[in-house]
Amino acid sequence: MTTAPGAGLGAMIRAWRDRLPPSAAALPVGRARRAVGLRREELAELAGVSVDYVVRLEQGRATTPSAQVVASLARALQLSPAERDHLYRLANLVPPVDGAISDHIPPGVQRVLSRLGDVAVAVFAADWQLIWWNRSWAALLGDPSTSPPRLRNFARDRFPVDEGPARLALWPVTELDKDAIDAAVVADLRRATGRFPQDTRLAELIRVLSASNQRFAELWAAGTVAAHREDHKTIEHPSVGPVIVDCDVLTDGDSELKIVIMTAVPGSADETKLHLAVTTGPPATTDGSQTRR
Repeated sequence: MTTAPGAGLGAMIRAWRDRLPPSAAALPVGRARRAVGLRREELAELAGVSVDYVVRLEQGRATTPSAQVVASLARALQLSPAERDHLYRLANLVPPVDGAISDHIPPGVQRVLSRLGDVAVAVFAADWQLIWWNRSWAALLGDPSTSPPRLRNFARDRFPVDEGPARLALWPVTELDKDAIDAAVVADLRRATGRFPQDTRLAELIRVLSASNQRFAELWAAGTVAAHREDHKTIEHPSVGPVIVDCDVLTDGDSELKIVIMTAVPGSADETKLHLAVTTGPPATTDGSQTRR
């Protein structure tokens, strides 16, 4: 079976890249810029893949990207649900089915996120899997890309198992009431099982945590159903010192995406330190790497 001209995986990625203006992805537009849409380097940075891999995809030399890469490309390109599903099929993958947790960020939500400026914000799926973060988040908490993708999960971070902590935050973070936050996260996961009863990733997460973390197992056995909406944190930032922030959790609707926003009290010393951390950018990690998003 042949593919119509311009309809293959590489051609579609190029077409979607060309149509997305950098301003829609909160990227600067220089005077000398000739490309109307995103450059390959910009798409690679937004999707968290190498520039070489984007080149190979567009040239047809890479034809079987993983589901994780496809999901990242769909988010970076701000595809509609139909376009996202088409991208999955072009990669010979089955699109996410109804009733499964979605890692897709709708274009409208993506545009809102890109307009939040210096606010530290990240997006988690319904099972608390981290799927997107901005540079301010990385500057405040450290670059999550230093952790393996499968471990970028807030529940795994709070209830570590034998494989060690996920380290979503690269420096110490404390809360006013750790026990209350633990209970809220577990209760939120139980709520997710009612919304997504057939989701295999969620089921596996709960199985692993129940079997390997006693604290999680005890809270899960309590059977509480609730949503995690807000808390207060102190971040021991290596460059600016301790920063006290309010952490608010918003949801986007049916897909149960969790938009987590961290802010400081206006006019406070913590707000000054937060702005300083964001302005100076993410500190280098122990291996010398920095944020790519």
